[in-house]
Amino acid sequence: VGIMITLFYILFNHLYEYRYAWEHLNNAMPIKYVFSCFWEGQEGSFLLWTFWHMVLGNLLIRWSGKWETSVMTIFSLVQIFLASMLVGVYFGDFQFGQNPFELLRESENFFGLPWTFNEAYLQFAQFQDGRGLNPLLQNYWMTIHPPITFLGFASTLVPFCFVLAGLWKRDYTGWLQPAIPWTFFGVAILGTGILMGGAWAYEALGFGGFWAWDPVENSSLVPW
Repeated sequence: VGIMITLFYILFNHLYEYRYAWEHLNNAMPIKYVFSCFWEGQEGSFLLWTFWHMVLGNLLIRWSGKWETSVMTIFSLVQIFLASMLVGVYFGDFQFGQNPFELLRESENFFGLPWTFNEAYLQFAQFQDGRGLNPLLQNYWMTIHPPITFLGFASTLVPFCFVLAGLWKRDYTGWLQPAIPWTFFGVAILGTGILMGGAWAYEALGFGGFWAWDPVENSSLVPW
């Protein structure tokens, strides 16, 4: 929650010294689309995903009963994996994850350029404004569709954890009863998100049909 609040603070205050704000935001953008900026990039998407895991995980702690230890162990390992996508460290030339708080002048895209050594580089005209959001994403559906879809993605983890917990404890049928309600919830929420994504694609992309061959929207059908 603290990380998300910090990133929203950067976006709402147009702090273009941060690469994430400069790449996804501009001065002319209406406030309502700042939320779309948050989850347009990989870092914001993973943050949104981990946020929903946090919400569902706290509910699981209360409601998983005797399954808590095994289910939450698997759940936490997945959360660690998603968190690792926000580390942004280098192993030689290989970058592991993306850091949402990377400074613009420290970005690998601008590494070694003369302006990066100028402490007053933000006074340059090209850094007074950001690149802005993809015009196709400046749509009201993109404000409400991604949070619903990522809640759906996050909810599919719960039955998965119960399945693995059943294998772990060699209880091959006991996991079904607690997992079924979560499964119905995941199907309903992810299905709602997919319908919203279809409406967005139909309205904004002009493909002439729902989704058509948009790979991002079609990929959400796999876990559904």
